[in-house]
Amino acid sequence: MPTTTIHFVRHGKVFNPDHLLYERLPGFHLSELGRRMAQATARHIATDPHMNQAVAVYSSPLERTQETAQEILRSLNATRASRQLEPLELVTDARIIEAGNDFRGKRIGYGKGALWHPHNLWLARNLWKPTWGESYAQIARRVGQFAQEKVRQYPGEQIIVVSHESPIWSYRHLLETGHAEHNMLLRHTALASITSMSFDSDTGKLIGVAYTDPAAGVR
Repeated sequence: MPTTTIHFVRHGKVFNPDHLLYERLPGFHLSELGRRMAQATARHIATDPHMNQAVAVYSSPLERTQETAQEILRSLNATRASRQLEPLELVTDARIIEAGNDFRGKRIGYGKGALWHPHNLWLARNLWKPTWGESYAQIARRVGQFAQEKVRQYPGEQIIVVSHESPIWSYRHLLETGHAEHNMLLRHTALASITSMSFDSDTGKLIGVAYTDPAAGVR
């Protein structure tokens, strides 16, 4: 039975001195710490005997995911060069982009525009089914369409996909529980972490999930 494994990588920390909820806004890049996190995860991928066999690298179209993916490509392609293999190139796909959010551009943590300010709390009253943008079911559906397409396209292969916390966790939660809805405060998807989902290449059914956090000690 061939198995396709998709390694979903969350991007590194973003430079965000104004504490904005940036979501899909352009112009948000990795911070220096975020780049070090991406490099740590890239080294982990390049030295892992399974992940360094990856045949494709995808990312969402946003800057922070592409920058994280480029760090991974640098390390991965160095490993491929030592094996006299052609370098991989980054492919972007909008189906793995960050969730749509009506709060984008607002501050987080302070001020009247902050998400948790009493003025806005009525909008965040249900963390299992948030009402401020794209639903978890919609997010998981589009990520699932992408994932199943890649399982069919790359039977028996390893794939690296750089995305965002909400898409990764919503899809994982759907596969493991049968529903995408979840408490956003209970996600297990650290910055620059890797959530590896293995699928039966013939049926597309989930076989197993593994999680690792190579950048946990990066400062």
